[in-house]
Amino acid sequence: MNDRSQPGLAIDCAEVVELLTDYLEGTLEESVHAEVEAHLALCDGCDTYLAQMRSTIAVLGHVPAASLTEQARRELVTAFRDVHAHREPTA
Repeated sequence: MNDRSQPGLAIDCAEVVELLTDYLEGTLEESVHAEVEAHLALCDGCDTYLAQMRSTIAVLGHVPAASLTEQARRELVTAFRDVHAHREPTA
């Protein structure tokens, strides 16, 4: 059983995935940021996922909203809503 009081183990991989965008944007609270960093240091899978996200961002950069077709916008909004509709509420 994991000791969730150890740095990096207070959050699990699913929580890290949910926090990575805010982590990359530097908008996490200091304590949460530190916990994510500790988790990344312990978890090769999450560290690899972070590296993949950074690579994707580096390759794609910023896609201006005006460059998206109306169909692409609808599909992105639908995908976003589907992801958030299936999220379990946090207590």
